Amino acid sequence: MATSPAEPGIHLPTAEGAVIELEIGGMTCASCAMRIEKKLNKLDGVSASVNYATEKAKVSAPAGTDTSELIAVVEQTGYTAAVPRAAEPETAETGEAERPDPALTGLRDRLIGAVVLSVPVIAMAMAPVLQFDYWQWASLALASPVILWAAWPFHKAAWANLRHGAATMDTLVSVGALSAFLWSLYALFLGTAGVPGMTHPFELTVAPSDGTANIYLEVAAGVTMFVLAGRYFEKRSKRRAGAALRALLQMGAKDVAVIRDGVETRVPVAELAVGEEFVVRPGEKIATDGVITSGTSAIDASMLTGESVPVEVAEGDEVTGATVNAGGRLVVRATRVGADTQLAQMARLVEDAQSGKAEVQRLADRVSGIFVPIVIAIAVGTLGFWLGAGFGATAAFTVAVAVLIIACPCALGLATPTALLVGTGRGAQLGVLIKGPEILESTRKVDTIVLDKTGTVTTGKMTLTEVVAGEGADRAELLRLAGALENASEHPIAQAIAKGATEEVGELPTPEDFANVEGKGVQGVVDGHFVVVGRGSLLADWSQELGLDLAEAKAKAEREGKTAVAVGWDGKARGVLVVADTVKPTSREAIGQFKALGLTPVLLTGDNKTVAEQIATEVGIDRVIAEVLPKDKADIVERLQAEGKVVAMVGDGVNDAAALARADLGLAMGTGTDVAIEAADITLVRGDLRAAADAIRLSRRTLGTIKTNLFWAFAYNTAAIPLAALGLLNPMLAGAAMVFSSVFVVGNSLRLRTFKSKAHSGLERSASLSETRADHYV
Repeated sequence: MATSPAEPGIHLPTAEGAVIELEIGGMTCASCAMRIEKKLNKLDGVSASVNYATEKAKVSAPAGTDTSELIAVVEQTGYTAAVPRAAEPETAETGEAERPDPALTGLRDRLIGAVVLSVPVIAMAMAPVLQFDYWQWASLALASPVILWAAWPFHKAAWANLRHGAATMDTLVSVGALSAFLWSLYALFLGTAGVPGMTHPFELTVAPSDGTANIYLEVAAGVTMFVLAGRYFEKRSKRRAGAALRALLQMGAKDVAVIRDGVETRVPVAELAVGEEFVVRPGEKIATDGVITSGTSAIDASMLTGESVPVEVAEGDEVTGATVNAGGRLVVRATRVGADTQLAQMARLVEDAQSGKAEVQRLADRVSGIFVPIVIAIAVGTLGFWLGAGFGATAAFTVAVAVLIIACPCALGLATPTALLVGTGRGAQLGVLIKGPEILESTRKVDTIVLDKTGTVTTGKMTLTEVVAGEGADRAELLRLAGALENASEHPIAQAIAKGATEEVGELPTPEDFANVEGKGVQGVVDGHFVVVGRGSLLADWSQELGLDLAEAKAKAEREGKTAVAVGWDGKARGVLVVADTVKPTSREAIGQFKALGLTPVLLTGDNKTVAEQIATEVGIDRVIAEVLPKDKADIVERLQAEGKVVAMVGDGVNDAAALARADLGLAMGTGTDVAIEAADITLVRGDLRAAADAIRLSRRTLGTIKTNLFWAFAYNTAAIPLAALGLLNPMLAGAAMVFSSVFVVGNSLRLRTFKSKAHSGLERSASLSETRADHYV
């Protein structure tokens, strides 16, 4: 098997040198990615792009650059880096795509531990009835592992941020939790908080205190628990970033019947070499790219190209790996294998598109970057003021620490995950699956929506759309005889005709004789009639010429990009059957909803311009980009972005995967391929284009909810900072602020459950319309 000359993680050389890929570990926010990027870009001749979402760095470096030098720079910045491991053959063959993720497992273990230990701590602090004689020491025993072990990732990240003069949500969580913990230790061991029988009475009065009777362990443990929960759900959704590539690799055939020394031998695809011939039987996937040396057939390339019409092939034609042989037996000579195949090239396109996406900017980190330095400055200023005013050091430190404690909002950890969980849960009920919080930001700015034609705007399946009976021919008889003959064929067009005939005339007779005429059609005897169905040339072979009316109907259908099949029996042409990919009954309504959302729809397809424009006119789309090769779809999206557009892409085929990843927002039809679904940001389960409009509306509303949550998460605690600075903060007030802000955030998030789909009101009407259209077509 031919292999790429590049080492794992090193792409093919460019004019400037090599493009090196690194897997980055330890990033907790977008600012981490930016720091690593800046460090790498300081190296001579190096241009680096670090993606927080995919946890990868792409580095363009001069030829001869030592990868270990790049890894060392990343490690000096406080993170880990490694060259990606080569794909394991057994994984690709068995489909075991999910390897355990130590980071995710560790985060889950910390979260479980934090929940188990923190809940009783919070309960005892907030409910005086639970405060037995030594409750404060029990709280210390329970909270210590949470603050020191479960919160370790936050402390580690905060230290790395401090060394580089930055502040993020990790800094806020670490400073607040440690301040609360250390002060609680002081109050317990050196103050009066450790006295048996000490309680926090349930009162919200504001009164001066020296603070030595107060502990804040529930604040430290609660913040850690809630923020860990948010971090875990984010990490779990982010892990799916590489699944599209794994899905692509699993699309290909696993083994192949290769001809060696005149004998067919079934071997793993990895053992197939360029120049060898292999056999592809009907229904099998073509093992790799090649040229047909024997046989004729129809190739179903819908999994790869998204186009529904099968392609007729014969000796000398090129075929692509992973497409399906829908007709006769083929012998193919392999021309490209392994990393050189079109499938592998598309995998690289998806990878490049994902790596090129803009770094995610988490809202909490952006706010924290401003909020943390301000809070620390207020705490230091408060300490200085109290010392300068002649108060004792104990009182001054008490109020300074109180400022840091109250500034660490528990609700911050709930702000994003609760809104996301409720929003995504409601979306799932409506057939919309949103993959992560970073996706929501894109929906707010999107102004252009690019729609793949086949399988997205249209059904993606061949359907009998028109029956033209010739002079003296009966429509029902035409369908019954032609349908019976086509029902004996495996060709997708034949099956569309047979299905349409069955729906209108009922059970079809069985042909007494049947023959497939390669490249032309089928012929046989049905109910005593010799019937011919196929190209006009097949009927001409039996001296059955189409009349003017039938010839015009056939030409008209072909001008519209449809497939016209001629039918004749007993020596005379009797009719024409038209087969085409039809527009989904809900597509026009969906286009109207996109326009109402301020989006400009664009139809993107590989079909000819005439077909595309006809479909666009039918559904109300003004801009059409037709005759686009599968590999160029991502380039079209990039070109629109260069025009200043913020682009959403809706598609369903493998050929759409790179464009879905390249777009600012990718939406995949759930009825499409796994690769498209994995590469997209949002999956539309129903396959109804109206769900795309629902997805954008729901995403925008969820983002608005998150922003409101973040505002109040900070606002409640910010309002209490002046009280803390004046020495008027008591534990119950701090706890109440934490609980009230958390309750508000959860309640605000639950409002997303009331989101209504505009598609649902019309589902029954659409189903009825679909049945009416089907009746009309056949």
